[in-house]
Amino acid sequence: MAELHFELVTPERLIRSEDVYMVVVPGTEGDFGVLAGHAPLMSVIRNGELAIYSSPTNVTARIHVEGGFAEVNERGLTVLAERATEAA
Repeated sequence: MAELHFELVTPERLIRSEDVYMVVVPGTEGDFGVLAGHAPLMSVIRNGELAIYSSPTNVTARIHVEGGFAEVNERGLTVLAERATEAA
């Protein structure tokens, strides 16, 4: 199973840097899932919940994000959020 490198960054610090199966991002045009090998993409994110999957059916973390951008490139997915809070 191919892994996606994922980083979540806020102005204060790096929140996460890990290899995952998939991340679902709350984009302004709707939620979108990113897997390894995804086409390059830039998107503004809206306030909402980012879901991190370790396998196709296992959500390992949910993080509330507020504002920012998501970038997918050959290195993986980077989310630059104004705020990020782990969901309980």
